[in-house]
Amino acid sequence: MKSKGCLIGGGIFLILFLICIGIFFWGVSVNNNLVQLNNDVNLKWGNVESSYQRRADLIPNLVGTVNKATNYEKETLTDVINARAKATSVQIDPSNLSPEKLAEFQQAQSGLGSALSRLLVSIERYPDLKANQNILSLQNQLEGTENRIKIDRDNFNQSATTYNIKIQQFPSSIIAGLRGFKEKGLFKADSGAQKAPDVNTLLNGTDNK
Repeated sequence: MKSKGCLIGGGIFLILFLICIGIFFWGVSVNNNLVQLNNDVNLKWGNVESSYQRRADLIPNLVGTVNKATNYEKETLTDVINARAKATSVQIDPSNLSPEKLAEFQQAQSGLGSALSRLLVSIERYPDLKANQNILSLQNQLEGTENRIKIDRDNFNQSATTYNIKIQQFPSSIIAGLRGFKEKGLFKADSGAQKAPDVNTLLNGTDNK
């Protein structure tokens, strides 16, 4: 009887041990998947930052060229310069892409986008500026950059949404909570930063907001 009891006890212990091993490897698998998703979000965020930085890098050349060509629109140029300074000052640590932080970043970029739109509209008032090849080249580059920003934002939103769903779903939410994986913010479709200015429309004298 004692031997039989030992066998039963050993069998129960083996079953519990196998269950624990199974849970452990499941947890490792879920954690690794969350790490992979998180890294993908960070990669997409890097692309977003790079596109916005390219826009910021083009603006001084545009402002300088316009400033040399005309003595007007000083207030508009100042607004663009100030908006650029504010936008570039808002930096987000990829490890803290919270909805609040992303909203702050988006608001700053939206302000720069609006100021830039007003500048592009103002250029239409001056035939010499409209015909300036340097300005036309910069406008074309800005148009391509705005399109790139839109694509990178969409890719970021897709990656962040996949990640957010994973950390919210049960039972992976258990591992996410234990390991400190937090919700990522998303660009909002109804925000100014989400709407890339239509440069062609701007060049026809209307502000696409």
